[in-house]
Amino acid sequence: MVVYNITYLVDHSIHENWLEWMKSVHIPEMLSTGHFQRFQILRLQEVDETEGISYAIQFYANDLESYNTYIAKSAPTLRLKANEQWGDRVIGFRTLMEIVH
Repeated sequence: MVVYNITYLVDHSIHENWLEWMKSVHIPEMLSTGHFQRFQILRLQEVDETEGISYAIQFYANDLESYNTYIAKSAPTLRLKANEQWGDRVIGFRTLMEIVH
């Protein structure tokens, strides 16, 4: 299993609206691609929140092929939608991790 982790820095002015949008729009769209089985939302602790609130959202895929298919076919459209919605008020940093144990 692999974990697609996106860490976000969200501007204070949109924090609550962005989180609601993630839960009601963006995450359901990502899950509807069929490439991820589940997700979790985490708020980072012990970080400087001067510039915004930090979250990590993790999506779990059965294998690397599912992740790669998502990246090739669905990610560009979903990233564009998010950028059109929030612009530079949200910054994302993406990592891919493999569950070892």
